Amino acid sequence: MMDWNQLYGPDSAPTEEQISDYIHNALWPDINAYLCRAYGVEPFLSYSGCSAQKGWNIKYRKAGRSLCTLYPMEGYFIALVVLGEKERMEAELALRHCSAYVREVYEKAGSLNGSRWMMIDVADEAALADVKRLISIRRPVKEK
Repeated sequence: MMDWNQLYGPDSAPTEEQISDYIHNALWPDINAYLCRAYGVEPFLSYSGCSAQKGWNIKYRKAGRSLCTLYPMEGYFIALVVLGEKERMEAELALRHCSAYVREVYEKAGSLNGSRWMMIDVADEAALADVKRLISIRRPVKEK
């Protein structure tokens, strides 16, 4: 398959179906449905030419605050979750229940102005569960 950025440049936004076909992983519809249902938000497509992960991505925001950004990859996706200093203690407690992979991502992310910018490859159920856990620290799910 062709590289994501070659398929969809800045003037060629992919459709939801094209994104799903490119990722081709059952975890993709799961994360999107979860974010929409749990937070009452809709995704929006954004193009970034200057990020660590250039190209089209899918952002989720709630009340003006980022929940996460999802980056399509062939066979999986990357979830960017940013946790601030005020969330550090809760995140470090939650990390005890996360996979070794996500704990390693957290440690390697280091701290930038008190925030951890974690780029998590989501290719299996464990990583997906960890991403959901970390997002819920950023913004707790309201019971309905």
